[in-house]
Amino acid sequence: MRLTALPAFADNYIWTLIEDEGAAVVVDPGDAAPVLALADQGLRVDTILLTHHHDDHIGGVPALQARFPGVRVIAPVEERIPSATERVGEGERVQALGRTFHVLSVPGHTRSHIAFHTAEHLFSGDSLFSLGCGRLFEGTPSQLLASMRKLGTLPAQLLLCCAHEYTVSNAVFARHVDPANAALWQRQEEALAMRRDDRSTLPVTLANEFDCNPFLRVHAAPIRASVSAHLGRDVVDDVDVMAGLRHWKDGFRA
Repeated sequence: MRLTALPAFADNYIWTLIEDEGAAVVVDPGDAAPVLALADQGLRVDTILLTHHHDDHIGGVPALQARFPGVRVIAPVEERIPSATERVGEGERVQALGRTFHVLSVPGHTRSHIAFHTAEHLFSGDSLFSLGCGRLFEGTPSQLLASMRKLGTLPAQLLLCCAHEYTVSNAVFARHVDPANAALWQRQEEALAMRRDDRSTLPVTLANEFDCNPFLRVHAAPIRASVSAHLGRDVVDDVDVMAGLRHWKDGFRA
């Protein structure tokens, strides 16, 4: 089964897992056009997985349902996703094209955000980005911390397939927070080289994220020290670190 990232909009990726015969699982098709272009070459959408309700993740679903009547559309329990044919939540499993997709509840960016992972890939939507995480639109810092901790327990060899190409910009903030992190410096240099060659910085192993992503490392002394310095006071606990880190990132300008 082939993994392909279809670019959409300014910086979205629509992840697809495609069998040799053309059947595919499609993740977060905010725009139908890139998927339909492959359909004209023989792709057949078997299952659509949706992580959350934002239009740049679900906007293309109606057109794909029209092209592929009966396609499964699997989404969180969320009334703002009317196109869903199946609803799933924490701990459930989805079987599609012979693969098992485990469902994780990861609120923060939105209150009902979920992620899917197989034995090889993590489709995180906007919950976890390379070197960053999704902005808190509906959730709380406590929820975001719990979600990051949950993702932090996944096998390190999983490949992170997030929904946006934010790595280079995230690296600037991450380096500001954690300037002595040699693995982070290397990841930034690699990402810059990839983008100069018009290549995607994704997927990336979770092992790399565990070493480099400050939002997965709020327990680490360098992150705590940086957030404390930014706040002008000692941090109280990990929730305080996460809240300070996320607020700092929201207003950060390089």
